[in-house]
Amino acid sequence: MAGDIDRAGVAKAYGRWAPIYDLVFGKVFDSGRQSTIIEADRIGGRILDVGVGTGLSLVDYARTTKICGVDISEPMLRKAHERVRTHNLTNVETLAVMDAKNLAFPDNHFDAVVAQYVITAVPDPEATLDDFIRVLKPGGELILVNHIGAESGPRKVFELAFAPLARRLGWRPEFPWKRLADWATVHGGITLAERRPMPPMGHFSLIRYIKS
Repeated sequence: MAGDIDRAGVAKAYGRWAPIYDLVFGKVFDSGRQSTIIEADRIGGRILDVGVGTGLSLVDYARTTKICGVDISEPMLRKAHERVRTHNLTNVETLAVMDAKNLAFPDNHFDAVVAQYVITAVPDPEATLDDFIRVLKPGGELILVNHIGAESGPRKVFELAFAPLARRLGWRPEFPWKRLADWATVHGGITLAERRPMPPMGHFSLIRYIKS
């Protein structure tokens, strides 16, 4: 499963999306974004925002929350840098091009890791999640918001049919909850704190894990 989408393809896809991403996806993903920001601000301290993209979320974090943002797409990050300058976001410490699976940060470094709509858009979700946990401090939280694939029924059929096109656009639509649950069991040292359905129509979930 790790090879079903590739790093270069993802970077290329999101490079194409960069000029229109805010317009196309801004409202669609707003509920999930706002929910993760509320959770991250509750924790405070230093937050890693993986897949920060054009920086849509940056203006909504509390100014007391320190943000490091990374993304695989340099065109996306150019827009994020513009947003930081425009809004004078002095709490944004770093914006860097980085592979989510190979984060250039030390172990036990962040109070929380936020990943919005990321896990279905990386070539190796399990290894990527492992690195998220690595950079978290003990007691820190991994906060995900993501599409979780249907286990059965018409939506699962649609997701499987749509999957080849979705991969060309940069994500996999059929990612099931079991895959995430199996990862957590194998990894160990983490506790599921919450799984919350999100709009539209519960197709997305906010998921929080706490590192032991």
